[in-house]
Amino acid sequence: MRSSDFSVDAVSFWVGAGAASAFWVMIGLARPLLKQIRENWQKKREEATLRGSKTIESHHRENILRKAQGMHLAAPLFSLDEILLEPRLLAPPPQIAMNEDDSTNQDQTNLTVPYLPQDSTLAAFYQTETLTIPEALSGGTNLALVGDAGVGKTVALAYIASLIAKRDPSMGALAESVPFLLHVADLSLTDKEPKDILDPIIEFIVEDASLFNAPRLPQFARLSFSNGKALLLLDGLDELPPSEIERTVLYLARLLKTYPKTRIITTASLEYLDKLTRLNFVPLTIQRWNAAKQQEFLNKWGNLWKKHVSLEAWVQTGPEQVDPVLLNTWLSIKAESLSPLELTLKTWGAYAGDGRGATALNAIETHLRRLAPEDIPFEALEMLAMQATLTTKPIFDSRKAHDWIKSFEPPEEIPLEEEIEVEKEEGEEEGEAENNDSETLSMPKRGLLEKMAQSGLLVEHRNHQMRFAHPIFAGYLAGKSLSNYNVDERLTGQPFWSGKTLTMHYLASAGDVASALADSLLRMPDPVLERNLIGMGKWLRDAPRKSTWRGKVLTSLAKLLQDDTQPLGLRGQIIAALARSGDPSVTALFRQLLQSESVYVVQLAALGSGLMRDKKAVQPLEETFHRIQNTYTISAVALALAAIGTDAALNALATALMQGEENLRRAAAEAFANHPAEGWATLKEALEIDDILVRRSAIYGLARVNESWAKDLLALVQVEDSEWAVRDVAASILEKAQNKTLRTPHKLPPPSESPWLIAFAGKQGMGIPAGSPATDILLLALKSEDADEQLSALAYLRRTPSEGVINALYHVMYGSSIKLREAVFLALVEIAASGVILPEPQSYGLA
Repeated sequence: MRSSDFSVDAVSFWVGAGAASAFWVMIGLARPLLKQIRENWQKKREEATLRGSKTIESHHRENILRKAQGMHLAAPLFSLDEILLEPRLLAPPPQIAMNEDDSTNQDQTNLTVPYLPQDSTLAAFYQTETLTIPEALSGGTNLALVGDAGVGKTVALAYIASLIAKRDPSMGALAESVPFLLHVADLSLTDKEPKDILDPIIEFIVEDASLFNAPRLPQFARLSFSNGKALLLLDGLDELPPSEIERTVLYLARLLKTYPKTRIITTASLEYLDKLTRLNFVPLTIQRWNAAKQQEFLNKWGNLWKKHVSLEAWVQTGPEQVDPVLLNTWLSIKAESLSPLELTLKTWGAYAGDGRGATALNAIETHLRRLAPEDIPFEALEMLAMQATLTTKPIFDSRKAHDWIKSFEPPEEIPLEEEIEVEKEEGEEEGEAENNDSETLSMPKRGLLEKMAQSGLLVEHRNHQMRFAHPIFAGYLAGKSLSNYNVDERLTGQPFWSGKTLTMHYLASAGDVASALADSLLRMPDPVLERNLIGMGKWLRDAPRKSTWRGKVLTSLAKLLQDDTQPLGLRGQIIAALARSGDPSVTALFRQLLQSESVYVVQLAALGSGLMRDKKAVQPLEETFHRIQNTYTISAVALALAAIGTDAALNALATALMQGEENLRRAAAEAFANHPAEGWATLKEALEIDDILVRRSAIYGLARVNESWAKDLLALVQVEDSEWAVRDVAASILEKAQNKTLRTPHKLPPPSESPWLIAFAGKQGMGIPAGSPATDILLLALKSEDADEQLSALAYLRRTPSEGVINALYHVMYGSSIKLREAVFLALVEIAASGVILPEPQSYGLA
């Protein structure tokens, strides 16, 4: 066609252009409608999926609740909800808010008793501030529940699982979360990365589900994680050696990267956390039971035993039952040094009539023999535990473990030779190297391991994995076994982990056989943290008094206790260990140290004297009121007098409340709060006294009484007291009680989004790039003259522990600020737990 034949009709052109424009205008107008239709369709599809998963979620929650109710030692007797005491967590030091002055109404007791995340003995005894688990979770962080073995970490995890499974409203927004409760052994992690990060979790819950629910669980689990509703509750991380912890933490890091809205709560040990804190996990310590909690537990046990267990045939045919009141009175004598696990086992033995003695060691031995099948030599249990410890395999392959105790197998229970030969032939035909080992990995038909698992002494997991029912059982048995051998570097050369710590503890309970071990550990340097020495201090309670190594350990502890260059956070652990030892020489040492010229030594000695309820210390404690004016020292003395609780001690406190200086009056009032029998009545009466200082002090004391009547009294004082200064203190106390955000852990924002750090960097003429750790700016803030800026910088620097950071932290810790020294020490505890080896202070020119 020639170009001259081509033409465009103007009318047609404009009609077409108009139609096209109208079409696109209509499309543009309809686009929001189409988007809404698409969103509605997706929403309906999700709702249909959720409706389909509602039934499976209900079954899943029921399974979680059933499992959680059995996750405690006394599960054969009672459900968790029947015997549970609500777990409490030590409240960490307040998170610093810039330009906020919260010191006036701060509980003086919390500032007097050192915060010891490694050991909650002092905190529980002197009743420092705690958090409920819902309060601890309200800040949006992931939690690592820490504490000594036997303090109740697994029970706390089961308690959380039960609350979530029941959608308990106390859990707030988390009540609608979907719980996934596993032991770390259930993940069956290997060095090979799973194809899908959820596969290990899904494989376990499917295997544990009914045939009807199993096919629908994978989709339900994936939906729960993808929509941010999943709450992973992971038990057993505290039982692992460092290499296994690293593997598990790497898995958790990948899980959080894929599903960042997932919340995780795990059990852990401050001996090794790997990179948990860098994943925004906050370590919080489970509080031990004090005397009041122990009595509450004993009363519960006695009532439940009388109502349910005493009617069973095995009890009726056993020893004659003793009145629970008499039993509980005997059990409460010198019980405060016992962990919840030890008290539970001792109580069980007393009520069942099979107890082998009054000590914690006797209670553990009784329970192990109660669980162990009669036809299994106790030496076989000891050998199994020893091999698991020496090979750092607390979760072991049952096929390999068979070889460890093969010599104890009765002949009739060893697999038939024909079965072994068949396996060997199959391996030769297939030519696979792994099958050539089938002879050593073959399982006995009715072997010892199977019997131990059936008795409850061992727990079975997927892929032939097994473990002892509690790490204390493994440590006790391993320690007994090793007492027959020379301990060598196979144990001492291991890194810090709970299996090693427990084994050495129970080995030391055998007495002089641990002398070489003690000498070896005393020679091992552990700068700043002194974990070997603190660990040996914990041996003292269970070791024979005539053990030759005790003197060396006591001398080393006493020397370190008096060194004022050391943090109170370190020396407080020494006080707790010495007091738990029950050694008469310790009370004399504390009385001697009350005469020290150091206010910090006196503060610690007073706390120790109170912890041991040393009646002979009352007079030197009272004299300290007239000799020392330091606020925290006189507060420690007042707390000790209230703990001792004799007439002379309480009279000294009453005199201090009525006649002392203002700080002393307040210290006495807060101490009276720890003595319900007489202290509470004294505080009530003090509100009626025509002395403004007495009434103000009484308010501080009543603020520490966690009873509804105390809050009612404060509310009344807030309105009716004649002095505004008294009314104002009452109002401030009530307001503070409603707001625990200062001590609730919160997720740290990235440095580039932290308001205070941005402002600080601006003053220095610097910027903070997104994603930068901002280490240089934070180090500048650490050197600031503003304590709030220093403490806020520390919260970030503890997560990036380079050599330069540790150098700076050392110089601050050995500087003049006591407050910063304690904060840096806590940071170094976490840094060491992440795997960093702390250098000697001398390497930085420090004494």
